[in-house]
Amino acid sequence: MKNQTISVRPFIGAKDFEVSRNFYRDMGFEESIIDTNLSYFKIENLGFYLQKAYVKDWVDNTMIFLEVENVDSYWEYLLTLDLTTKYKNIKLVPIRKSDWGSECFVHDPSGILWHIGEFNK
Repeated sequence: MKNQTISVRPFIGAKDFEVSRNFYRDMGFEESIIDTNLSYFKIENLGFYLQKAYVKDWVDNTMIFLEVENVDSYWEYLLTLDLTTKYKNIKLVPIRKSDWGSECFVHDPSGILWHIGEFNK
């Protein structure tokens, strides 16, 4: 009998928990508050836990890859959110094309690096 998996839910930290909560809601994630120091954020059937915990070396080395159907469309969506104006330390890096596909990058308020990409078909 094979074990059936349902999801992978990484835990990520936040330098300023309230700022990060607002940031992820603005990105389109739906928040479910678990307790005062922990929330679950999901978009469609994908999600992660955001915790009120900050260890610089851990957060500075956290990267998440979000696979999307169309990276060009997602990039345009990110630009409409005006995140770099609303939040300090946010960085958006335009789409880069590689042999395997294309990706853009988002640095969240704590410095976590999101790779948002699409694999070649």
